[in-house]
Amino acid sequence: MPGIARRRAPDAPQEYNLGVIISLPPELAAELSARRVSYSGPDAAVVPPHITLVSGRACRSWEDAAAHVRKVAAAAEPFMLSLRGTGTFEPLSPVIYLNVGAGAQACTTLHEQLVTGPLEHLPAFDFHPHLTIAHDLDEHVMSRAKNEMAGFQAEFEVRSVGLFDQVSGGWVLREELNLGEGRKN
Repeated sequence: MPGIARRRAPDAPQEYNLGVIISLPPELAAELSARRVSYSGPDAAVVPPHITLVSGRACRSWEDAAAHVRKVAAAAEPFMLSLRGTGTFEPLSPVIYLNVGAGAQACTTLHEQLVTGPLEHLPAFDFHPHLTIAHDLDEHVMSRAKNEMAGFQAEFEVRSVGLFDQVSGGWVLREELNLGEGRKN
């Protein structure tokens, strides 16, 4: 989601755009951000590394969609997620990404539950959990990113998802939603 930020959003959501992502632990995010900058330049740091679950819009109202996201997050359980090696969407799309190993099914389940409610996912391709490393770069840089990151491995627990709103062309965190809040007795 281009222009992702963690500043406080204005009180009213903008139009109907929203996104739901998995953020990375700070140390892992810093490491991957530095790698992405080495391939794409300083502009890559504007968008922190993340895994997009939904990038789309509310079908009726932003608040209805946000309430649905809260409900899905509350019903979900935290899970382990691993990033292992690289993949690509080439030749359909010039993207090099880190594969989601463990946790891919949990990401897919969250995605499916999110889009069954009052929001729609608007990508040009089917959902495939991944973390983008490089995109739309020259062939040499794409090849370097793919090869240098091929052996990359990391694992972390996903305990929350971020609910984002689009403001002035950029994405802003509205709420960080803990997984499983609705399961506590």
